[in-house]
Amino acid sequence: MEVRRIVRVPAIGLTAVLLLSACGGAATPTGEPDDGETLKVVGAFATQIEEPWDGVIHTALQAEADAGRIEYSFIDDIGYAGDMERVLRETAETEQPDIIFGDAFGNEEAARAVAADYPDIAFVFGSGGGPVEPNFSVFDNWIHEPAYLAGMLAGGLTESNVLGVVGGFPVPEVNRIVNAFIAGAQEVNDQVEVKVTFLNSWFDPAAAKEAALAQVDAGADVLFAERFGVIEAAQENGLASIGNMSDQESLAPESVVTSVTWNMEPTVKYVIDQVLAGSYTAQDLKDFSMVAKGGAALAEINSEAAGGVPEELVATVEEREAEITAGTFRVDINEAIPPGSTIPEE
Repeated sequence: MEVRRIVRVPAIGLTAVLLLSACGGAATPTGEPDDGETLKVVGAFATQIEEPWDGVIHTALQAEADAGRIEYSFIDDIGYAGDMERVLRETAETEQPDIIFGDAFGNEEAARAVAADYPDIAFVFGSGGGPVEPNFSVFDNWIHEPAYLAGMLAGGLTESNVLGVVGGFPVPEVNRIVNAFIAGAQEVNDQVEVKVTFLNSWFDPAAAKEAALAQVDAGADVLFAERFGVIEAAQENGLASIGNMSDQESLAPESVVTSVTWNMEPTVKYVIDQVLAGSYTAQDLKDFSMVAKGGAALAEINSEAAGGVPEELVATVEEREAEITAGTFRVDINEAIPPGSTIPEE
């Protein structure tokens, strides 16, 4: 598979003397950085950058580039057909970055093999596995808490008592979001039925829309767009929808009630600070993607969408949100495949 594009994103306001290339190459993650050093960071993404999961990582890295803290470039659409290892090795050799951020789902062995051969580069990858010393850190989108709140909204809004969810793969990282959504819906509406369809794809908007339309035909009147493409189906049918990963209200303001959002900025900032301080070590960065550290949130509720959101429902959701933030209510982590899910055959 041919890599679709390599994009360089220069930091604003930097002079050439601050570029890492002028410092003689990549810094050792555990070594002392030079004074005034600007880190060289590369994003390596399996999907197109428009896919919301990788898009969230990219957005956080772009913010650091805009702030002048890093020199940033990225490679996207690498895929899952064996190109990740080649791309990472070429990047490590030719770019000599301080940090490589990326997603290892579907490419775990490749990412870990390259990281082992380049211990002076900090590898920070979305992964279902654990960290590996000295340089392979892991993160994930632990957004089950706002997903629970979104479920409460959906359960309170439905008139048919049927909700629809279209997800990527039935893997733990997705299952926990969907299960939290279902649990939230059931808290406010014990009559609710949730239809769950998996695509076995991370980015196929056409298939996602088709799956959502099938759920609408089966009675669903509120759709959770765990994957990109579902909101379009909701909009065309005048139904309420809930976005995922980033605030997607702008895609269809008359449909999107809220979004389950992931914010990678706390994770990215922490890693950059660690490398700059010469104190980077391999870690599981899970906590930085949760509500307590600002890594997850429910987007502002669009009370005008889909015929309006009752004030009492908003108040109920906000009360539960405050309890989650205060640590007095914990959303269960359930990574099993949701019961009754529709999963295409391989």
